[in-house]
Amino acid sequence: ERVLGELDMCSHLIMLLVVNEWAHIRTLAATVRSALNITHQRDPETGSHITRMAHYARIIAVELAQEMDFNDQFIENIFLFSPLHDVGKIGIPDHILLKPGKLTEAEFEIMKTHANKGRKIIDDLLANYNLGQIQHIRMLRNIVEFHHEAMNGSGYPLGLKSGAIPIEARIVAVADVFDAITSPRAYKRSWSNDEAFLMLQRLAGIKLDSQCVEALVKNHQSVEEIQRHFKEE
Repeated sequence: ERVLGELDMCSHLIMLLVVNEWAHIRTLAATVRSALNITHQRDPETGSHITRMAHYARIIAVELAQEMDFNDQFIENIFLFSPLHDVGKIGIPDHILLKPGKLTEAEFEIMKTHANKGRKIIDDLLANYNLGQIQHIRMLRNIVEFHHEAMNGSGYPLGLKSGAIPIEARIVAVADVFDAITSPRAYKRSWSNDEAFLMLQRLAGIKLDSQCVEALVKNHQSVEEIQRHFKEE
C-alpha cells in the first residue's frame, strides 16, 4: 500500500508536468500560426511557397537524422518553425519588399535587416507568451536569424562560417533557395528541378551546406510529390 501510494503521487506529478508542457506547445503552435498570418499580409511570397519549403526542410532533416542524431522532436520542430524564417520582412518598407525588379545595393542592405528584425519579433513573441523555456525553442531563433548565413562566411547578419551556422538554419537555407528558384515570380521564370538541383550542387560548400544539398537531391521523387500536392497559387 505504501508503494502504491507513492506511485500514485508520482503519477499525478508526472501528469501535471505533461499537461503543462502540452499547454505550452499548443500555445506555441497557435503563436506560430498567428505570426504566419501576419507575415502573409505583407510578404509577396505565397502560402504555397511556405508550405513547400517546410516539407523540403523536413525531407532534409529526415535524410540526415541518423548521421546527425536528430530525434523525432527535432525533425517536427524543423517543420513547425521553418515557415517563420522570413517573419522579419514585416519590418521592411513596401517600396523595397514589393519591388518587382532587382534591388539596389542600398535597398538590399535594408532588406538584409529582416534577419535581425525577425529575431527581435520572435524574442518578443516568446516573452509575451512566456514560451522561452520550451525545449528546442532556440531552433526557432536560429532559423529566423541565421537562414541567410553562407558556408564561406559571405552571408548575413553575422558572417558565420560552415559549422558555426546552426544545422537547422543550414537545412532551411537549402529548402528556401530550392523553392525560390523553382517557383515563378513576376521578375523571373521558374527553373526545372534538374536545373535547380545543379545550381544547389554548384553552391554546395560555398553558400549552402553540402550534406543538406545532397539530402534534398537524393529525394527528388518526394520533392516532385510535394510540388504536385502544393501547386503554386
